[in-house]
Amino acid sequence: MAKPQQDLNIIYGRHPVVEALENGVPIEKVMLQKGIRGEMEKELRHLCKSADVPMLVIPKERLKRYTNGNHQGVVALQALIRYQKMEDILPMVFERSQTPLFVLLDGVTDVRNFGAIARTAEVCGAHALVITQKNSAQINPEAMKTSAGALNTIPVCREKSLITVIEYLQQSGIQVLASDLQADKAIYDLDLTAPVAFVLGAEGEGISPAVARKADQTFIIPQKGQTDSLNVSVAGGMMLYEAMRQRK
Repeated sequence: MAKPQQDLNIIYGRHPVVEALENGVPIEKVMLQKGIRGEMEKELRHLCKSADVPMLVIPKERLKRYTNGNHQGVVALQALIRYQKMEDILPMVFERSQTPLFVLLDGVTDVRNFGAIARTAEVCGAHALVITQKNSAQINPEAMKTSAGALNTIPVCREKSLITVIEYLQQSGIQVLASDLQADKAIYDLDLTAPVAFVLGAEGEGISPAVARKADQTFIIPQKGQTDSLNVSVAGGMMLYEAMRQRK
């Protein structure tokens, strides 16, 4: 049998997990053993929903990958950071009379890319990263290390829907920009001194069609070589640096 994972702090057992959720302990995700029903399942679902914590239903064999202890069918991974909400971050940016700059990650799952993006975003003065509860990189020790400490500094908002976040930002006067190899405008032809949110897509697949349709403007990062596209963290660095350059 494989050794239990040690990437994050493990909380296991029904009462310890419930207590952690009730006391506001930052939780990456909760995993419930497949087949468990009744009041315990209902309570966990309610607590996870209230705390905006993803809950996965998985086979018993997968739970054993996290602990050999008496987990009673439920395991939680304690988060290495405390997640925040965009509806709390944006008003603070405006109150400080700063020009908003956000980075929205649409399906970026590679922890090293995520850490690198966080590092560049913090260096370039971005106000927050936005990820979704599903299809996002796990913030584990490798992501923390790659970020060179940036994930301890830059706020990370974990939201249920990127579409909802985009609509909220647009209603707040923030332009949502997405890169597209077929776009007409180059990134340096855009006015990035205005409130801006960049969308970065998944490795390989890029930005999802639904998110792309929501963008206010698409742009291209000019290139001369034959490679089809840039690594997502490199592309993100170029976008953020151009925004910082324009804002000086």
